[in-house]
Amino acid sequence: MNEKILVVDDEQSIVELIKMELEFEGYQVDVAYDGEAAVEKAHSFSPELIILDIMLPKKNGYDVCREVVQFLDVPIILLTAKTDIIDKVLGLELGADDYLTKPFDNRELLARVKAHLRRARKIPKQADETTVITNGPLKIIPEERIVTLNDKEVHLTPKEFDLLFLLAEHPEQVFPRETLLEKIWGYDYYGDTRTVDMHVQRIRRKIDTQPNKLIQTVFGIGYKMRKV
Repeated sequence: MNEKILVVDDEQSIVELIKMELEFEGYQVDVAYDGEAAVEKAHSFSPELIILDIMLPKKNGYDVCREVVQFLDVPIILLTAKTDIIDKVLGLELGADDYLTKPFDNRELLARVKAHLRRARKIPKQADETTVITNGPLKIIPEERIVTLNDKEVHLTPKEFDLLFLLAEHPEQVFPRETLLEKIWGYDYYGDTRTVDMHVQRIRRKIDTQPNKLIQTVFGIGYKMRKV
């Protein structure tokens, strides 16, 4: 396995416990106790997944998330003591893929870590190595996990890519939000369908030059990719 995980929290006891659990599972783990150190470690350690607390000294988790997604394309799991849905939504809008509210069960955290890493490292099952999906100005190259719009590469997080690929591979097929949660997150997700909405909004900001041009909302159900 030997995948690298960065754990960021200002509570040393929490960091050490998570680190111990992850190392027992065979992961390489580095840690940071404040936001500035977290960004530095993201650069130097190049983790394949980040577990990130929101309430951090020097630089909060939101700012860390905003910076890291600019140069690192890895899943980010937020840890938060806040229960307000607005805090969780903000994290998802800034590029995080998931969140857990403290206190949490370490088995739940480990399950999510494994699921996110599995998703991040695999090429979508339905695509063979030569498949390229083209829909108007949008092009998806599954083998390389590359998306271009008008021949310019678009940066997507792993979850954003998986979600866009699923919709694009089945143009005009309507996917309920619950189905997208199951297929993309790949486990019994304890959040709500707002997670899907936030990811779709982020994708739209990157690829939709006009409202609903590519990804269309099907009222009361979910989303579909329009064939253009």
